[in-house]
Amino acid sequence: MEKIFPKIAILLAAYNGSTYIAQQLESILQQNGVDIQVFVSVDQSTDGTESFIASWASTESRLTVLPFGQRFGGAGPNFFRLLQDVDLSGFDYLSFADQDDLWHPDKLSRAHRLMTASNAAGYSSNFTAFWPSGESRLINKARPQRSWDYLFESAGPGCTYVLHASLALPLQQLVRDSGKRLLGVDYHDWLTYAFARHQRLPWVIDSCSRMQYRQHAHNQIGVNSGWLSFWLRARKVLNGHGFEQALLISDLIGASSLSVVNRGLRSGRLGYLWLGLRARQCRRRPLDQALFFVSCILLAILNPEIRGGN
Repeated sequence: MEKIFPKIAILLAAYNGSTYIAQQLESILQQNGVDIQVFVSVDQSTDGTESFIASWASTESRLTVLPFGQRFGGAGPNFFRLLQDVDLSGFDYLSFADQDDLWHPDKLSRAHRLMTASNAAGYSSNFTAFWPSGESRLINKARPQRSWDYLFESAGPGCTYVLHASLALPLQQLVRDSGKRLLGVDYHDWLTYAFARHQRLPWVIDSCSRMQYRQHAHNQIGVNSGWLSFWLRARKVLNGHGFEQALLISDLIGASSLSVVNRGLRSGRLGYLWLGLRARQCRRRPLDQALFFVSCILLAILNPEIRGGN
């Protein structure tokens, strides 16, 4: 009897990706123990990415290219386009993919096994960052989940995510129903994790790395490594951007009535202090909990205006 493999739709967002996208696609097409279909959306590029992908798709039945010509301006809107336009019916799972990483051959089959064993609807994992210099580093995202961590951080890079159809289809409906409000969301992976957790759908974070996460000068969102990266992220926190995203996401997923939103995000200076005292419930990593506390105190002093979405 022929073995039936889980069917997985892989959504890949690309932009000026000609340098690395061939290696990434090869590593995806070599996945074992799964039945895959790769859907590619190319943000209007200047390096021939569109023609390269179109040529490959003409001879590879597992590669589907969405119509070219749109300008998205970032990975988040490009992934939202994929979620809106790809027909996910008939697939058992959904996975996101960046254009420049390298997947181990068992990345998806391992995710399927762990999700089945734990009855999880969502999956993410640790990953191995690597640089042109040859340096590599295991990045640990497998920290215990907290009561409200999903409102303030993702479960890791979206390229490690695998979603069961029980999560992927409702998420797709949310994206389709959100209209222009979605334009303010910068991070598709954060929204995905927040939606799953708020819906009380089980999520597992795997401590094993089965993906090489390439670091280079053109990463839109890279590993939080080094003082420059720390400073850039700190600026987003201190100007209120992070809390604006948290508030917008909480509104989109229907979490506006939670105390962390009403007593925290919507309550100005006192709200920042209230959140700071509950830092352990808002972030997973101990260091991030400490930084969250300090950020809340500084925000209470600076009191930037936080604009969410209703």
